[in-house]
Amino acid sequence: MKIAVQREDFDAGAEMRALSRDPRVGAVASFVGVVREIPMTLEHYAGMTEREIGKIVDEAKSRWRVMDCTVIHRLGELKPTDQIVLVAVASAHRADAFAACEFIMDYLKTRAPFWKKEQTAEGTRWVEARASDDAAADRWTEKKEPKRYG
Repeated sequence: MKIAVQREDFDAGAEMRALSRDPRVGAVASFVGVVREIPMTLEHYAGMTEREIGKIVDEAKSRWRVMDCTVIHRLGELKPTDQIVLVAVASAHRADAFAACEFIMDYLKTRAPFWKKEQTAEGTRWVEARASDDAAADRWTEKKEPKRYG
């Protein structure tokens, strides 16, 4: 399991290749988030952020058969088209990899202590939590687990 909070960019392809080196891995599902139109600055609470991400990954591992996982989240000043986050999950089967990847990303948006500040033409503003992000995370408490292979 790799968890990193860093300023530097990442190579998503290299990270996914690293997860697929185990011959038991049959699927690697990934998500790469990219900064849209508005430049932003991301801040975090060092130490706490990594622990919270670890708890999210542990929760995913308790729900699905996750063999390995990489979560990289950038911080600092980011401009449009910059990569901001990578979640990659390795499993023997695609259903577990897809579900765990989506779960981790949904929980990152709502539970990891990051703060985003956008730089607009009108000035800077802190980004408020979105109800749609909370709803995405909440569905995991209501949703039936996908079939586990075994």
